[in-house]
Amino acid sequence: MEVGCVIIELFGQEIRLLFVSEENGIKLFLTAVLLLGLVLLRWVARGAVRMLMRGIDRDGPRFWARQIINLVVTVLLFLGVLSVWFDDPSRLATGIGLVTAGLAFALQKVITALAGYLVILRGGTFDVGDRITMGGVRGDVIALGFIRTTIMEMGQPPAVQGADPAQWVRSRQYTGRVVTVTNDKVFDEAVYNYTRDFPYLWEELTLPIRYQDDRARVEKLLLETARRHSVSQEEMPAEALRRMSEKYFVRGADLEPQVYWRLTDNWLELTVRFLTGVYGVRDVKDRMAREVLAELDAAGIGLASATFDVVGLPPLRITGREGPAPAG
Repeated sequence: MEVGCVIIELFGQEIRLLFVSEENGIKLFLTAVLLLGLVLLRWVARGAVRMLMRGIDRDGPRFWARQIINLVVTVLLFLGVLSVWFDDPSRLATGIGLVTAGLAFALQKVITALAGYLVILRGGTFDVGDRITMGGVRGDVIALGFIRTTIMEMGQPPAVQGADPAQWVRSRQYTGRVVTVTNDKVFDEAVYNYTRDFPYLWEELTLPIRYQDDRARVEKLLLETARRHSVSQEEMPAEALRRMSEKYFVRGADLEPQVYWRLTDNWLELTVRFLTGVYGVRDVKDRMAREVLAELDAAGIGLASATFDVVGLPPLRITGREGPAPAG
């Protein structure tokens, strides 16, 4: 055996094994030691973070501490592997060129997902705990990785129940499915954030009533119910409004509940528009619907429905005719 390579003899012929040498063996050993050391460092760092944040109830600081640890360990591993295997600058340049060409061709999605991760962090697109719609999935972000975002899925409203994939929950509540979406979706599709900067939504409750009913009374009832259950301007943090107006060009929005009328062929449609928090919208609308129906019943006002009136019938005439008597 020569120094720096491994040669075996087979059927009287010497065969030189490629990439098998003392130098490569030493580098493999150093790489294994580096990997083991970084794993141990990561374990110790996570334990220290758990001890330091034992009294903190929020999940956000813990998550970002884990993210920073993972990022530092990944960078150290990358630099360490380069230092072990490419100690010669000329070989380093050649190796980087070959690796870059291979990655550009074979790992396009992975590289794009990593770039999407950086965009999410740098641009503040969303954070863990935000309620978003990304890649056709709506829900709360429960984990954010280098490649994928993990979302606790929520149901769809009835208007989009036929969307793909099909969902059986008819409101913005958890379906129980945990969905992973690759981060590269931020470059291809819109990302809807329900909680960033302004964690409130405008919701609507619609009632169809007959034209002969007391329309003013129903409108007053809707407004009073909405004021009791919606978020008023006095209750809303002034910081949220200030931050929204400073960061974005947003025209003045009416925060007080309003009722809008819409004429149809069969009934008058009254829609109350009100402001509510992102979470618990279904509970708010459920309480409002119960109160409104109870007040309508007390007032003797019913909800309109599609009916058909029979306005006329063709005249009917029944005549009798006597036949021969049956034979006795």
